[in-house]
Amino acid sequence: MVRRSAFTMIELIFAIVIISVVVLSIPRMVAATQKSVEEGILQEVVFATSAVLVGSLSGYWDANSMEDANVSSLARVIDTAGDCNTTTRLRPGHINQPFHRRCLDSNTTTPSNATGTSYYTLDDAVAAINGANLFDNSVASSSGYKDTYTGSATITQTGDTKKIVVQAVKGANVVTKLIAYSANIGEPEYYKKVLP
Repeated sequence: MVRRSAFTMIELIFAIVIISVVVLSIPRMVAATQKSVEEGILQEVVFATSAVLVGSLSGYWDANSMEDANVSSLARVIDTAGDCNTTTRLRPGHINQPFHRRCLDSNTTTPSNATGTSYYTLDDAVAAINGANLFDNSVASSSGYKDTYTGSATITQTGDTKKIVVQAVKGANVVTKLIAYSANIGEPEYYKKVLP
């Protein structure tokens, strides 16, 4: 008597069920992975837009907000509202200390600098953002950035405040929009305390 080994009907049914579950779940797993990658890239777009906005705020408030380099290397306050005291060069809210912000001399109309370089202002930063690619996707296949995300920025001034709006745009769609305000308050000078 010859004995043959073969699958039983139950084993065949289990094998078919397992294979069908695997075949049906692969497309769902691929779709979930792609969705996860796309969401990760969108999160990076938000971070990149935030970094661009913060970087733009590092510029001087205005081309005239810089005192002569011989006096100070930090930004001064422009007397746009006419509320700076002509004697103390302080405006409401300023701290009356020798190493803190002061109003720019009202007679100063253009910035002067001993080195002759120009100052990087908020307006310069916003102009540099428009149309700039947020990611280097020159090698899209290896970097993962298949789409191009460009920056779009506007700046509007109301009195002593500037509103900066930075957007990340993909094609014609706005992906994220961030807003920041910059006030014309200058910045404090560095103070070195001499220890005994």
